Amino acid sequence: MELHEIRHFIADMHGKLDDFRGSLDLEEKETQIREYEETMADPSFWNNQEEAQKVIDSNNNLKKVVDEFREIEAAVEDIEVSYELLKEETDEDMHLTLEENVDQVKARIEAFELNILLNSEHDALNAILELHPGAGGTESQDWAQMLLRMYQRYADQQGFKVETLDYQSGDEAGVKSVTLLIKGLNSYGLLKAEKGVHRLVRISPFDSSGRRHTSFVSCEVTPQFENTDIKIEIKPEDISIDTYRASGAGGQHINTTDSAVRITHHETGIVVTCQNERSQIKNREQAMTMLKSKLYQRQLEEQQAEIDAIKGEQKEIGWGSQIRSYVFHPYSMVKDHRTNVESGNTDKVMDGDISPFIDAYLRSTMDEN
Repeated sequence: MELHEIRHFIADMHGKLDDFRGSLDLEEKETQIREYEETMADPSFWNNQEEAQKVIDSNNNLKKVVDEFREIEAAVEDIEVSYELLKEETDEDMHLTLEENVDQVKARIEAFELNILLNSEHDALNAILELHPGAGGTESQDWAQMLLRMYQRYADQQGFKVETLDYQSGDEAGVKSVTLLIKGLNSYGLLKAEKGVHRLVRISPFDSSGRRHTSFVSCEVTPQFENTDIKIEIKPEDISIDTYRASGAGGQHINTTDSAVRITHHETGIVVTCQNERSQIKNREQAMTMLKSKLYQRQLEEQQAEIDAIKGEQKEIGWGSQIRSYVFHPYSMVKDHRTNVESGNTDKVMDGDISPFIDAYLRSTMDEN
C-alpha cells in the first residue's frame, strides 16, 4: 500500500468517524452510562434482581458501542501518527506494520458500521438459536455438533454470552437438537442471517467404505422478546406440557429429577424445550417465554408475508431454503448461495469466522430495503 493510499484511507476514516459522531449521539450515550452507574451504586439496586440485570445489560450495551468507537478513533490517530513519521523518513518495517494496522481498522470499522445499521425493530434483542439435523442419522447429527461449535466460537468472538437451553445428544455422536440463548447487543440482528438450511459435503468418518455424504441441518433463529413485548395469550388447553430427566453433553446438566420441560403448542405444532435450570419451575417459565417468542415471531412473519404478497414479492422460506454449502471433499469451499460470498479456508469458517457471510447477507438485505 502506497503512502498516498494510506493518506486517502485516513481522510475516509475521519469522514466516517464524523458521521458516526452525528448518528450515535455519543454525549447522550455517555450521560446515560453515568446515570446507569449511579443507579447501580445504590444499595437497593439488587432488591429486584430481574430489573437490576436489565440495567446492567443496557449499560454494557451502551458501553460496548462507545468503547468501540473510542478504540477505533484512537487506532485511526495512531495510523495518522505513523503516516506522518513515514513521510519524514522511510522505514520498511514501520510501513509493513502500518499496512497491517490499516487492514485491522478497516475490518473493525466495517463491523462497527454494520452494527450501527442494525436498526430494525428487534435487531438489538438476544437471539434464540436452534439446530435440527435432517435425515441421515449420525452423519447429520455430527454435522449439527460441528455447527454448534461454530456458532459458539462466533458468539465468543463477538463478545456474546451463550447459554445452552436444551441439548439432546445424538444416538452415537453429535446432537439430535440443541437450543442456545445468545446474549449481547445485536445478537439477533446478526444471527438472523443464519436462518435456513446448512449443507455439508464430506467423506463421512462414520462410513467404513469411505463414501462421500451430504448432510443437512436446519438453523432457526428467533428474537428473545420480553414478556411485556408479547401480546399473545396462551390458554392451558392450547398446549401440552411434558417433563423428563435432563441430560447434556459430556455429562453436563444431568439431573436425577424430571426437571426438563417440553411444551407443545397444538395449533401450530411448535415444540420448545428447556433443561438448563435445575428447577422445573424455572425451566417451565423459560420454555413459555420461548414459546411466546416463537408465536410472536410467527405472527410478525405472517404479517410481513401479507405485505410482500401485496407488493408482489416472493421469498423462499422453510426447509428447502438452503442458504450455505460447506464442501470438505473433493475440494474445500464454503459458499453462501444468497450472496455468492465464498471461502476456501473451511477450518477458519468452522472455527467461527462467519462474519463475512453474515455481513454480506445483511448488507444485501439493507440495500434491497
